[in-house]
Amino acid sequence: MLKVSNLSISYKKINAVRDISFEISKGEIVSLIGSNGAGKTSTMRAISGLVRAKSGSITLNGEELAGKPPARIVSAGIVHVPEGRQVFSRLTVAENLEMGGYLTRDKRIVRERMEYVFDLFPVLRERLRQKAGSLSGGEQQMLAIGRGLVTGPKVLLLDEPSLGLAPIVVERVFEVIRKLQQGGMTILLVEQNAVDAMAISGRTYIMESGAIVLDGPSAEIAENDEVKRIYLGGKETWATSLLS
Repeated sequence: MLKVSNLSISYKKINAVRDISFEISKGEIVSLIGSNGAGKTSTMRAISGLVRAKSGSITLNGEELAGKPPARIVSAGIVHVPEGRQVFSRLTVAENLEMGGYLTRDKRIVRERMEYVFDLFPVLRERLRQKAGSLSGGEQQMLAIGRGLVTGPKVLLLDEPSLGLAPIVVERVFEVIRKLQQGGMTILLVEQNAVDAMAISGRTYIMESGAIVLDGPSAEIAENDEVKRIYLGGKETWATSLLS
């Protein structure tokens, strides 16, 4: 469904992502994990058109999207829920959700999608007329995901959805991610919370210094001794040890 081939991204003289390839099948959750600066968010931003790739291919169901503007990529079915939520703080919850439907002409469909969001996150219905900036961090994350869902994605890109959230809220967010997948949603999940990410995903790719250094079924990756060592607080020198 979504295929990334030989993707490279540069910021002036810095090579942020180096010749990576991966793919996601329909209805699958794939995790992309790694340390800060590994290139995970840059990869997400290239897929959604927010940064231009230096080279490589990004296709959705065979359609080439690399180099296309973000609006075209959204209309093709790829929706990016960015790190840090980035809700419209001065708009209400309802207005934020409606913004997610700006490309959908049939407002009945937008309302139906909003009702689905309220089923997933009932608190958003309770906060409907409240300004987004006054919500808690967890509620803002729910709103950011909800806004993405109102767009009607085929592929949902979730960048650090658990960042800065209380454990009970993280649990709720991951429950919703699993429910979305059970409903047929295809999800690329970028997470520093490696344990939860691998628990919920079928496959995992691990990035370090802009490259993919390990990939495979999440259950197998979770049992890798080097992965266990790194994510249990060991020294992050695994890029070389995994490739040696």
